[in-house]
Amino acid sequence: MTETLTLRLTIADPVPGLHYWRQDAKNAPHDIRLATDGPLTFDLPVDLRPDGSLGGTFVRREGKERRFVYIAIGGALADLPVVSRRAKIDVHDIPAALLRPGAVIASTLPGRDRDGLPACATVRPLTPWTVIA
Repeated sequence: MTETLTLRLTIADPVPGLHYWRQDAKNAPHDIRLATDGPLTFDLPVDLRPDGSLGGTFVRREGKERRFVYIAIGGALADLPVVSRRAKIDVHDIPAALLRPGAVIASTLPGRDRDGLPACATVRPLTPWTVIA
């Protein structure tokens, strides 16, 4: 039997004026938001499988063990060319002790790289995963 839990991802410093969204495993956008000066938070429902792995609409897999989710970023700003990026957030390494049916597990992510552009590729959380509900 599969249970559900929620991953709450907060992007600490998104680039204002760009759009951010959850991207499902079929590349479809969900919950598109325009970034302002404040953080952006996305909730991703995921399935907790009997073997302890995560799956569901938003979880992708790479190899036998790696599981991750994408936050996509896109748009254009006066001082930037058209931006089309994805932040890849690993979820296979969330401590097993936190994975409980119905839990809300949160982490904060960087929104920008060293050049001030949206963080992309594999993005490491700024804070450890924590159960908040």
